[in-house]
Amino acid sequence: MALLVAGVAALGFNLRGAITSLPPVYPELESRLGLSPATVSVLAATPVICFGIVSAFAAWLSRRLGEERILLAAVGVLALGLLLRGLFPGAMLFPGTVLAASAIAVMNVLLSSLIKRRWPERAGLLIGIYLTALSLGAVTGSLVSVPLYRATSPSVRLTLGWLAGPAALAMVLWLPQARYRTQEPSPGARRVAVYRHALAWQVTAFMGLQSLLYYAALSWLPTIFRDRGATPATAGNLLALMGLGNFATSLLVPVLAQRLHGQRVLAVPAVAGLAAGLAGALYAPLGSAVVWVLILGVSQGAALALAIFFTMARAPDAVSAASLSSLAQAVGYLVASAGPLEVGLLHTATGGWNLPVAVLLVLAGLEVVAGFLAGRPRVLPVAPGPAELMTPTAAPAD
Repeated sequence: MALLVAGVAALGFNLRGAITSLPPVYPELESRLGLSPATVSVLAATPVICFGIVSAFAAWLSRRLGEERILLAAVGVLALGLLLRGLFPGAMLFPGTVLAASAIAVMNVLLSSLIKRRWPERAGLLIGIYLTALSLGAVTGSLVSVPLYRATSPSVRLTLGWLAGPAALAMVLWLPQARYRTQEPSPGARRVAVYRHALAWQVTAFMGLQSLLYYAALSWLPTIFRDRGATPATAGNLLALMGLGNFATSLLVPVLAQRLHGQRVLAVPAVAGLAAGLAGALYAPLGSAVVWVLILGVSQGAALALAIFFTMARAPDAVSAASLSSLAQAVGYLVASAGPLEVGLLHTATGGWNLPVAVLLVLAGLEVVAGFLAGRPRVLPVAPGPAELMTPTAAPAD
């Protein structure tokens, strides 16, 4: 199990750094690569759009080739995309980002179902470890970007491509898991059609709304703080602090969630804190930004941990968990892609941040409702086996 834990942590570390490393240097990318503000808005939304599109195919790939092998291939594609983005930033900024984000989408979907299958009795702890590593990778990406850019003459190539190294290391650490193969369901078994159940859509709504709010904040908080008078380094550090807040709750919340009969008591406060952090980051004095960003990060970490936990806990088995995770992340991330675009385009149209953030606060109210529903102690129905699928027939008459 030690190799499994190390491999899951290594994959988790690489799930956000490729994305969080960009927002602190958006102004530098605009000037060095000749990008327009609209192009930067599209760049900010690209990873989330890829998450939504590619997540729909992850469960199908898993059933055909096995989760462990697909995860190995995905982290390899991630390393390739980051390397190409770094080597050829002018031509490969968008294609490299698409490759990296598509690989991350597959890992997002399959890690929770793999955990449910490989170590169900300690699933909360292992999800916590994976999310802790994810938060650490997100912090590292946002914290390193500006100092690395300034220390390398400056170098757009190194700033965009250095995370290919951790991705390659994750491939090595995950390699021992490639010998495992997902056990195929029996030919007569039928999988749960998760999209037919309201509970699955409640989980999807919570996943989508928390992702929308997270990626909107991730993409634009540094620019908001710079517009309010913060230096580029301070804005990057505040984004890293948001990641540290994610880190603070990522290990604790899944363990608590697994011990509770229902998770509404965790979901509602998490979203309330998220809304408070967003409002404070925009409206409170800049000198208090550390407090509000930390509240925002802690709440984001709790919301993400619950969203991932729901895709596992609301499914009766690992196959259903993969299907629920695929639905929640495919639809949820397509919804979430509106976040960075909405904030960027509304800011361009109005010249300020009040309207974009007001829209986000309304969506946070909707997430409270989704969290209340998804947090109820319910599970999707178990798929009937071959015997249960047989239609009874009347006995022959004498």
